[in-house]
Amino acid sequence: MEYYAKIKKADGAYLVSFPDLANVNTFGDTKAEALAHAAEALNACLESDFERGFSLPEPKVRHGKAFHPISVAPHIEIAYSLRKLRKQRSQVEIARKLGISYQAYQKLENPRKCNPTIKTLERISQVLGKELEISFA
Repeated sequence: MEYYAKIKKADGAYLVSFPDLANVNTFGDTKAEALAHAAEALNACLESDFERGFSLPEPKVRHGKAFHPISVAPHIEIAYSLRKLRKQRSQVEIARKLGISYQAYQKLENPRKCNPTIKTLERISQVLGKELEISFA
């Protein structure tokens, strides 16, 4: 999952904003520093907003030299994907189907506590009727 950062040079600094996330802004003295700060700011904001129950906006692909894709940290993406795939089902229902406690499943949907094993992700994908895909880019 990626959100696109818009980088603009102004007054000797590189200013970063995210069109899909109006509350995420940062800067850097160099373009590389601005991109690193963009990743930190994006993931901190998404983790905080998600943890407070806010819906995350779907990222939109942006084109142009000013736009740069910034990857969402895997632990945030997993938690977000699980909540999205669960849809109208309760965490209790999914936990029962997995044979784990409600609290254990709840941790999987919390980006600050999410740390599933591959085997756990395989079981979740079966319960949700989805195929698990893992890749290294």
